[in-house]
Amino acid sequence: MFTGLVDDVGTIAEVHDTEAGREFRIACRYDDVVVGESIACQGACLTVREVGPHWFTAAAVVTTLDRTAIARWHVGHRVNLERAMRASDRLGGHIVQGHVDGVGQVRSVQRRDDAWLIELTVPPDIDELLVPHGAITVDGVSLTVNALPAPGVLQLSIIDYTLRHTTLGDRVCGDGVHLEGDVIGKYVRRLQRPYGGSG
Repeated sequence: MFTGLVDDVGTIAEVHDTEAGREFRIACRYDDVVVGESIACQGACLTVREVGPHWFTAAAVVTTLDRTAIARWHVGHRVNLERAMRASDRLGGHIVQGHVDGVGQVRSVQRRDDAWLIELTVPPDIDELLVPHGAITVDGVSLTVNALPAPGVLQLSIIDYTLRHTTLGDRVCGDGVHLEGDVIGKYVRRLQRPYGGSG
């Protein structure tokens, strides 16, 4: 489990197609990663296969490639990283599983005073989980829903710290982003369906 608080931004150093899937070597600041550890890479939980001084490898299988933007990662691509939380850690963001539900697209990026407003188009099954001031994970970052300006559109208000310490500052119109809906909303939706339909 994760919290959506990114603790490093890594860089893709190598990409190879292997029997384990599309394998990435990621350069990072970590020096104590162990084989078998789970690390959220741009919001997708991947398992560490090999480690070295300030790098690790992880592979994405075909089903992960199908539902994420990972197939487009290339050498030099920057990725948000978060190691799995310990039971004693503070839950500073919200409950994040590292399971990407879909890919959204950046619709607009604009500055408003001291904040950056980013609007995303989101798939219908994620749109129905969104509530104003609720939680959403975007590229592994725990964020607050600032507004829902139109059906299928999510607005985020990004502070300077988040822009500087994650990859969200790199996003431009047309970019794809990983989305993970709030897990509590998913369970509520599932439980209410027999009583009120899918809406």
